[in-house]
Amino acid sequence: MARAAKPKDKPAADKDQLLSLYRTMLLIRRFEERAGQLYGMGLIGGFCHLYIGQEAVAAGVQSIKQPEDQIITGYRAHGHMLAAGVDPKAVMAELTGRAAGVAKGKGGSMHMFSLDHQFYGGHGIVGAWVSLGTGLALANRNKGNGAVTFVYFGDGAANQGQVYESFNMAELWRLPVVYIIENNQYAMGTSIERASSETHLYRRGASFNIPGKEVDGMDVLAVAEAASDAAEHARSGKGPFILEMKTYRYRGHSMSDPGKYRTREEIDEVRKHRDPIDHVEELLRTQKFADDAAMKAVDGEIRRIVADAAEFARTAPEPDPSELYTDVYTEASA
Repeated sequence: MARAAKPKDKPAADKDQLLSLYRTMLLIRRFEERAGQLYGMGLIGGFCHLYIGQEAVAAGVQSIKQPEDQIITGYRAHGHMLAAGVDPKAVMAELTGRAAGVAKGKGGSMHMFSLDHQFYGGHGIVGAWVSLGTGLALANRNKGNGAVTFVYFGDGAANQGQVYESFNMAELWRLPVVYIIENNQYAMGTSIERASSETHLYRRGASFNIPGKEVDGMDVLAVAEAASDAAEHARSGKGPFILEMKTYRYRGHSMSDPGKYRTREEIDEVRKHRDPIDHVEELLRTQKFADDAAMKAVDGEIRRIVADAAEFARTAPEPDPSELYTDVYTEASA
């Protein structure tokens, strides 16, 4: 299995930046842990894809996002929504199918939207949203609004044909889009070495003249730095950029995946030596920005936020049956 190098020492970030990134990643981790528990209790139905282990990617990229920039992703969407600033109660309520959910309880785990946060999904068809994200970037170019679209997809989706049609269009028209490949090594359950003839996914745009870069996706500062540079490239009119985030998911592809295609020792090795949250904790301590008491206080606060979200999601009303007939079509002006 190909792995990124151990996180390198980064230039010192300021205290507020590190603490903000730490809080975002910890919120995602605790939220996903609780979501897994609720799924086991039967309170979450359908599919549920957890983001545990990959927190640095969404937290790092979206820390440099401008208000007008857009986000679109696949079915492993909870972490991206939280990093975008969506209320944890609304995200958790969507998972349990409640009317107060961010998509009125109709989307569930895979199909969440929040236009207030420039978040365009949450999509379940593998790779299909890459074309949609490219279309968002085309609209931004035509409007001249200076916005960049961040399009996330995984190593499995990187082998889908529509991805390359999108690459061709994006470079041909110099669209302001950053493609973020979250390479967590296994797609649904097959290692990248068995599924891809070219395992360096940042090179996938070479035949379209799209530049790319491999990034340690377990190092949130490296992610933020690379995302900032890529966004500037796209925003300045130079066209698309590809970032391959070498990351790792600790849980199965979905809650129904026992993960028998890898060993427990492999997962434990990554957790012990490359965990993205532990990495930031170490930086906070070594730079004397926070001690054990401060870390414990942050964790306690995050746990309360997640507990409140879970209780809200458990007790909030379900949608009225009449909601089945709403939001099916939308009127479009000529």
